[in-house]
Amino acid sequence: MDTVTCHQPGIEASAGDGLGPVFTTSQLAAHLGVSVQTLYDLRNQGRGPRGFRVGRELRFRLCEVHAWLERMEEADADRHPADVR
Repeated sequence: MDTVTCHQPGIEASAGDGLGPVFTTSQLAAHLGVSVQTLYDLRNQGRGPRGFRVGRELRFRLCEVHAWLERMEEADADRHPADVR
């Protein structure tokens, strides 16, 4: 899996820790407009965003979510190329 450097313009790391903004599973689901179960299903299929555990809870770095969305957009563009006229 690709490694993402989480230093994107406009995304500030909190207190200089380099962690950056982090979503819980519920927050990410609400942000994307999908159910929590959809996120779990995508991750189970190997198609979800990269995350990490804090104890028993999953967390997702905002920059990882952006990278995952970009990969999904690229894959969709490859499957459905724009009509060239």
